[in-house]
Amino acid sequence: VQLQASGGGLVQAGGSLKLSCAASRRTFSNNAVGWFRQAPGKEREFVATISWSGSRTQYADSVKGRFTIFRDNAKNTVYLQMNSLKPEDAAVYYCASARGSSGSSYSKDYNFWGQGTQVTVSS
Repeated sequence: VQLQASGGGLVQAGGSLKLSCAASRRTFSNNAVGWFRQAPGKEREFVATISWSGSRTQYADSVKGRFTIFRDNAKNTVYLQMNSLKPEDAAVYYCASARGSSGSSYSKDYNFWGQGTQVTVSS
């Protein structure tokens, strides 16, 4: 499975961005997908995850109510809609495909990672 993350960019605080994670193979539809982020000098952290069916989602407390994860399995794509962005949301965002179907907040549960897309939030 190859994952391609896109949609990052520069946005003002309070603005919105929509990230996309496209997979190269149909097996994507059987796996949960997660978004993680890593800011300079910080460890990679969990942002959101969605089960293979889309029925279960989980968010980090820091983004709950502002970010929404959803997927379109027909397009082999998972999205992360980010609203009300804050300067502390700035990071490289990575999507990853999980080993299982239900989703996880632990990076060790993901075995395929995309290359990352940069999100910059100006104050």
